[in-house]
Amino acid sequence: MMLIILIFIFVLLLTFTVIVVLTRPSTVERTVEGRVSNIQPGNVYFADDVPEIFKHTRLSEIDWVDNFLQRWNKAHEIRLLITQAESSWGVTTVLVSSVVLAAVGYGVGYYELPNWMTDSVVACAFALGPYLYLRFKRTQRLKRFNQHLPEAIDLISRALRAGHSVTAAIEIVGEECPEPVRTEFREVYRQQNFGLPTREALVQLARRVPSQELQFVVTAMLLQKETGGNLVEILDRTNEVIRQRLRIEGEVRIKTAQGRMTGWILSLLPVAMFFLISLANRSYTRLLIDDPMGRKMVYIGLAMMVIGALIIRKIVNVKV
Repeated sequence: MMLIILIFIFVLLLTFTVIVVLTRPSTVERTVEGRVSNIQPGNVYFADDVPEIFKHTRLSEIDWVDNFLQRWNKAHEIRLLITQAESSWGVTTVLVSSVVLAAVGYGVGYYELPNWMTDSVVACAFALGPYLYLRFKRTQRLKRFNQHLPEAIDLISRALRAGHSVTAAIEIVGEECPEPVRTEFREVYRQQNFGLPTREALVQLARRVPSQELQFVVTAMLLQKETGGNLVEILDRTNEVIRQRLRIEGEVRIKTAQGRMTGWILSLLPVAMFFLISLANRSYTRLLIDDPMGRKMVYIGLAMMVIGALIIRKIVNVKV
């Protein structure tokens, strides 16, 4: 009996030793674990209550410039705008381009009207060029995302009906849907693989893509996760609402296209004609610039043009 007990203890100790030797972390795993444990939250522009997969992204190749930009919240907003626009630019590229365009705008304004206040306004308008270009690209990318979002929701519903999990359905969307839906949902799937809960991954998706249609989908999925219910039925109803909303938005844009075109023409044509006439016959426009009454007329005309453009924008910008 004692021999059997000793053999059992020997086998137990041998098994435990083998398990410890085979399961102990390797040198690479210990190194990775040490690096992960040293990660500290940096300058994150999302809300503090949402966990984030921390990745230090340099905003400049120059150390002191990078340190300054990391502490400047506006630089992180610009980086987020670049990401949303899916642009290859960097934060320093946007800032340097704005400074260069501001100098060019000041020179153009000084050439036509040597007044520091007017020249500063022209310089600010030129400096906003890169920012407006990124916003335009973001708007176009957002339109493409909204166009393909109903298809992505249908794909998720079909995957759930087939018995797949929500994570697997998101993976399918990240592989099958067109861009940019594929990229964004693939990022959600990667974050889940890294251990981020589904709720936080969906919240971050809604923050990366400022789309009201996507907000509907994320809200519906989070509510179903909290309260329960048939997720497939909820997604189908949400998808129907999104399709109707996109249809109505398309009809509104068609009916307001003439008004938008009128606003652009009335806003840009006087400025363009002034510079073209000035290049063709500078003495013809100098009378308006050199005379004090002419300068007042220019200021009043520009102010009225801005007010008119804002009124037209308010009329044609119909909320759905």
